[in-house]
Amino acid sequence: MITRERLLDGSLLAEWRAAALPGAPLRSDAEIEASLADALSRRPGNRGADVWVFGYGSLIWNPTFLFDEQQAAVTKGWHRRFCIWTRTGRGTPDRPGLTLALDRGGACRGVAFRIPAEQTGQELLLLWRREMASGVYDARWASLRLADGRRTDGLTFVANRSHERYVRDLTTAQIASCLATARGPLGTCAEYFHNTVEHLDHLGLPDNGLHRIRREMGALTAQPTVAA
Repeated sequence: MITRERLLDGSLLAEWRAAALPGAPLRSDAEIEASLADALSRRPGNRGADVWVFGYGSLIWNPTFLFDEQQAAVTKGWHRRFCIWTRTGRGTPDRPGLTLALDRGGACRGVAFRIPAEQTGQELLLLWRREMASGVYDARWASLRLADGRRTDGLTFVANRSHERYVRDLTTAQIASCLATARGPLGTCAEYFHNTVEHLDHLGLPDNGLHRIRREMGALTAQPTVAA
C-alpha cells in the first residue's frame, strides 16, 4: 500500500527501487529533491503562499499528504487519460497495467488540495517521492478554477510523452481489457479504476470517458446468454 508512513520513513521508495526493472532505475533522493526545487523555482505568483495540488486519480482517494482545505476544481488544456504503463506497481512485465496521467488538450475536473505554506517542504517532498521517482510524469503549474469561483495556480502531474512507459492511441476496449486483468504488488488496476470513478461520482464530478471504460469492463465480465 502507498501510505504516508511508508513515504516518510523511505521504506516504500526503497521497495520500489529494489523492484525496478533493468534499464529503468528510479531517481536518487538527491535527484527527487532537485526536481522538487526546480518545480518550486518555476512557481508563478507569490512563492511564500500556500500551495494548491490538483489531483485527478489516486490522489483524490489516497492523498497521503497533509492539507488544510480541499475543493472540486477544473483545469483546462489537460484531460485525464489512461496512458501510462505500470509494470511493477499494478502490473507485471508480462501483463502491464495502466495508470492515469493528464495529457494534452481538453479539460479535467478533479480535486484541489491546499497545503499551508509552512508545511509545503515536507508535504511536497512526500508527494515527489510518490509521483516523481520514475520520471514518467512532469510536474506543471496549471491554472485551476475552484468550486468557490476562485482562480489559482496548482501543481499537478502530466504525462511525460518522451518516457518509454507513455502509450498512445489505445482504444476504450483495449484499456478496459487491461484494467480488468492487470495486477501487481500494489493491487489490481480494477481497484484503482473503480476507486477513482466512485470518488469522482460521489463528488459530483463524473467523467464520461471513465464511464465508457466501465461499461466495456462490465461487458467483459458479463455471462453469455445460454439458449434454452
